[in-house]
Amino acid sequence: MAMFRFPGIPLSSLNMTKNGISKGTLEGVAQTARWTAAARARESRRPDRLFDDPLSELLAGEDGEQLLKYFHTARASDEGNPFLPIRTRWFDDFLARSTADGVRQIVGIGAGLDTRSFRLSWPEDTRVFEVDQQPVLTYKDKVLAEAGAEPRCGRRAVGTELGDDWGAKLLDAGFDPSARTAWFAEGVLFYLPESLARRTLDVAAGLSAPGSRLAVDLIGTGIYRFPYMREWLDKLERAGSPWQSATDDPGSFVAEAGWRPLVVTEAGRPDANYGRWPRNASVPDLPDLPRSHLVAAERD
Repeated sequence: MAMFRFPGIPLSSLNMTKNGISKGTLEGVAQTARWTAAARARESRRPDRLFDDPLSELLAGEDGEQLLKYFHTARASDEGNPFLPIRTRWFDDFLARSTADGVRQIVGIGAGLDTRSFRLSWPEDTRVFEVDQQPVLTYKDKVLAEAGAEPRCGRRAVGTELGDDWGAKLLDAGFDPSARTAWFAEGVLFYLPESLARRTLDVAAGLSAPGSRLAVDLIGTGIYRFPYMREWLDKLERAGSPWQSATDDPGSFVAEAGWRPLVVTEAGRPDANYGRWPRNASVPDLPDLPRSHLVAAERD
């Protein structure tokens, strides 16, 4: 999920304490990647699940389950944060529409422990590039190899940092800039400083042929002002993985990087609901609500 290097606490035999996370040494594996994998595993166990990710529990491991308990807040309760499964399903649908329209080159920016290469049904000639820190990809490859998992596409892992020349690494891995591409960055950009988040979208745009697509999620600034989010934000800070950027104009955010917005929505709207979002949970005109935007765009 995360492409940047966490300045805080790495995990390795994660020991949870009553007051938070104790020091550990699981080098290179981002805390949020394990936590998000555990959240996907929890959704996959539901009879009304919005997607099925049978590999997520293996990737989450014990660390992931402990992190899921640690981040037990109104945003991530025992019943599950409804935004997370909605977001994953929304990105799944974006990729399905893209391949149905003939796109055969996919790039996951900050792919983390995402398993779409393994769990989605891809057209036979599809190539999926997974861009993330090398230690995260090494961990994922090891776990999935031990499980005997086989990708359903031409999967290529690209180990790099978003702060480095990751576009060059992508080209070295066989990425074709003349082919239409579907880019997705799920749960990534708001962990980056705003300048780096913008530059990430700029790089993708510069590598994109006309007709390429982009899907991202972005948080609104109200998240930092809404009182009940304070506990969540403090826990992220203590875990060394703070959110660092936000926007209340997500359409302009992607447009300024060279992308033409096609869809700007948020969980709970008719086009991003799936029957899971609580009624009236996101009132449109209240500026201080904690909003999570979903944006799809195209390269002209």
